[in-house]
Amino acid sequence: MGFIKEFKEFAMKGNVMDMAVGVIIGGAFGKIVSSLVDDVLMPAIGMLTGNVDFTGLALKIGEGEGAAVLKYGTFIQNVIDFLIIALCIFLMIKAMNKITKKKEEEPAPAEPSNEEKLLGEIRDLLKNK
Repeated sequence: MGFIKEFKEFAMKGNVMDMAVGVIIGGAFGKIVSSLVDDVLMPAIGMLTGNVDFTGLALKIGEGEGAAVLKYGTFIQNVIDFLIIALCIFLMIKAMNKITKKKEEEPAPAEPSNEEKLLGEIRDLLKNK
């Protein structure tokens, strides 16, 4: 019975729940970034590079049925996609950090010193007399 109780405590800790939420939101965010790359950036990059498609590049090793095909073009395309996605995520996180930093930098109202409090009390007493 101790094992089940220990597992329950582990599963209900805040870190595990936060991680689960992060994975779910990360999956949804991944779809947004993939759409940005596939539907917005890649067509523009394709126009700039003359619609170069690396996925067709391959190297055939051997002959007959036992021949191996190294699809290095697909690998190159996936590396390029990764770099674009990583750049997009970096820029989004950088923008979010900048916004968050501005909110944190807002100065909190300064608490009056003991002297100022005492002077305020004296002022209030003089007003009441």
